[in-house]
Amino acid sequence: MIYLDTHAVAWLYQGLTRRFSGTARRSIERETLAISPMVELELSLLHEIGRIRPSPQTMIQVLEENFGLQVCRLPFPQVIRAAGEERWTRDPFDRIIVAQAKTNGAGLVTSDERILRNYNRAIW
Repeated sequence: MIYLDTHAVAWLYQGLTRRFSGTARRSIERETLAISPMVELELSLLHEIGRIRPSPQTMIQVLEENFGLQVCRLPFPQVIRAAGEERWTRDPFDRIIVAQAKTNGAGLVTSDERILRNYNRAIW
């Protein structure tokens, strides 16, 4: 299983697979895909400010149907405790998204340089 960062979800939904590295593309093709519920919240905020057009629910539904994407169901208190250990950033989205993947011992597809430097299972 691998998790997708918010921008990876948006790119995959839009069919912008060329934006992914070869390693990231191969991981997406081979692994079961998951997202943190925090990704859905971040997509909602991007939708509200007009940065993305489709609703997050539409994006997630399409990716569920086409790629088998799953929304992680780890208990929120468990994820928050893990996120409290991620002291390399003050961004709550990044902390929770990384903590969710880390708690499941999974990789995270992201092009975010800070995440790539601080999460050894980040994939790009």
